[in-house]
Amino acid sequence: MSRIDQSAVRNRLLSALPPADFGLLAGSLTAVDLPLKQALMEADEPIPAAYFIETGMTSYVGYLAGGEMQEIGLIGSEGVIGLPVVFGAEVAAHGAMVQMQGTAWRIDPASLRQAFRESEAIRNRLSRYMLSLHAQVAQTAVCNVHHVLEERLARWLLMAHDRAGGDAFPMTQEFMAMMLGVRRAGVTITAGALKQAGLISYAHGQMTVLDREGLEGSSCECYGIVQRDVERLVGADRV
Repeated sequence: MSRIDQSAVRNRLLSALPPADFGLLAGSLTAVDLPLKQALMEADEPIPAAYFIETGMTSYVGYLAGGEMQEIGLIGSEGVIGLPVVFGAEVAAHGAMVQMQGTAWRIDPASLRQAFRESEAIRNRLSRYMLSLHAQVAQTAVCNVHHVLEERLARWLLMAHDRAGGDAFPMTQEFMAMMLGVRRAGVTITAGALKQAGLISYAHGQMTVLDREGLEGSSCECYGIVQRDVERLVGADRV
C-alpha cells in the first residue's frame, strides 16, 4: 500500500492532525469516489464505514413514514460521515446521501474506533467536529421554523457554495426542494427571485453564484451562526 501524503489531504480533520496521529489512520484509509446520490448510510441499518470528505458535499437526511426526505445536516471537507461509530453506535439513526459528487477517504469502523481510543489528538478533533455538526443541525431546525423560504434557500446555497470548490456547481430545483422539505413550486419562485436580483444563475441543472455578498445579505443570520461554530471548533478556513 502506498503511503498517503498528509500535505495533499484536503479533509480538514485529517490534515490538521499531528503526523504521528495521522499515521494511526493512514494505513486504513482508502480513496473513493462519491457519485451523485450515492447512499453512504441508510437509516436503521448498520453503519458500513466512515467517510472523511475530500471534495463535494454530502447530507445527513431524515425520513418520514410516507417516504418524505429532508436534509438535517450538510458535510463537506470540514467533516466526516459515520462518526457515531466511535461513540459505540453500530446502526445509523439517519441516512447520508451524496448531493454533490466528489471524493473521500473511507475507513472501516473498527480501525476508526481503535485510532480514536489510542490518540488524544484524534479524539479531540473528532469530538469538536461532532459539536460543530450538532450546532449546525440545531440551528437548521430553528431556521426551518422561523425564517422564510428565501432566507433559507440563500443560507443553503451559501453552504453549498462553500463546499463546491468554485462558483458553479450541479444542482436542480427538484433536489433543492427535497433538501429543504418544500414544494418544488416554492423553490422555483424563490430561486427565480434570487436570479432576478442578479445573485445566482441556473440552467440545465447547473447553479452559479454571481454575487456572494448579495447572497449573504439575503440569508438569515443562521448561516453566520453556523460558520462561527465551524471556525471555532474545526478551524478558521471557510468550509
